[in-house]
Amino acid sequence: MAEPRTVARPLAGRRILVGVTGGIAAYKVCSLISRLVQDGAEVQVVMTEAATRFVGPVTFRSLTGHPPATDMWEEVPETGDHVSLARFAELLVVAPASANTLAKVACGICDNLLTTTIAATQAPVLLAPAMNAVMWENPITQANVARLQELGYHFVMPEEGWLACAEVGPGRMAEPETIYAAIEQLLRPAPGPLTGKRVLITAGPTREWLDPVRFFGNPSSGKMGLALAEAAAQRGAQVMLVLGPTHLPAPAGIEVTRVETAEEMRQAVAQHLPGADVFIGAAAVADYRPEERAEQKHKKSQEPLELRLLPTADIIQEVARSPQRPPVVVGFAAESEDLENQARAKLERKGLDLIVANDITQPGAGFSEDTNEVLILDRRGGRELLSRRSKREVAERILDRVQQWLAAGLR
Repeated sequence: MAEPRTVARPLAGRRILVGVTGGIAAYKVCSLISRLVQDGAEVQVVMTEAATRFVGPVTFRSLTGHPPATDMWEEVPETGDHVSLARFAELLVVAPASANTLAKVACGICDNLLTTTIAATQAPVLLAPAMNAVMWENPITQANVARLQELGYHFVMPEEGWLACAEVGPGRMAEPETIYAAIEQLLRPAPGPLTGKRVLITAGPTREWLDPVRFFGNPSSGKMGLALAEAAAQRGAQVMLVLGPTHLPAPAGIEVTRVETAEEMRQAVAQHLPGADVFIGAAAVADYRPEERAEQKHKKSQEPLELRLLPTADIIQEVARSPQRPPVVVGFAAESEDLENQARAKLERKGLDLIVANDITQPGAGFSEDTNEVLILDRRGGRELLSRRSKREVAERILDRVQQWLAAGLR
């Protein structure tokens, strides 16, 4: 059985665009990009023509896995158009930022791919200047820096030291560690109502394999769990997401463990459970698995195929009964009849605090839909019916109830 694959990196899933301009300090950017990638960030690079004279594009392609974009007049690799680079970025970092590029950005000049992208992005822009000391102290450069700061651009100011021109003075690009710290600071979520809380969420389906090409599963897309994970992270929570097979990307900036089977999900939940404040079991875990998984494909035959199915572990019930039980445990119930009674019975039987129930026979409320219509019940008799709305809106309301539960200290 495959071990769950855990990604526990501080920049997991964050999208960072690194702009590189012409300057000897470009060589330092290689180590910065390497660390960003190792810490889970998805990094793309855009280079000015002058930058290619200091570090070859193949170096950045090797470090990021993506060919760098270099020419405004050619199709941007892997993204298709120039503006898509600006849309890709959660943060745009320019290192080194030459005096020339600072001047162009300050004046709104868009005469190359990097300056065009800076003008088009709505993401924060972090500039790490590097140049000769005299150029840095030039009043025009200082006025450009001041103007850019007034406009909301962020800076990692250059340091004093030995410069490539064999002089000593200000203008040396900040070290990669300093730039990295500034990146972390800019990507850190603002304090929210769940700041300091650890929220463990399961999402997506599981696959219980019969043979190498067939499995038992369900049509869950994971949209509801992903919406919960993103909303909880934006409220400041430290989110740990255990995600079954889905084509959808995980939200940026959260810890993700990808699994396939119910047993892998169970193991991953047990691994992350200690210290969790909230558990939300939104995954559509398969209820049964084949007793045996065939090593070879079952050949089609006109004869009936008899299978013995065994129940999978009840992950939510195990969490609710665990000695490491979080203060709040939330379950989901997808039902096709007698919704409220079925959900209430599951709430009590499994020892949950809250349960979110939906009738999968209703239009816009079943698997893979973008909307949901749910009934939220709690173990103290509370009841709230939410009419059809986006899954993100449903997620926000569920988290409102979770916050109320935490604030009241109910167990």
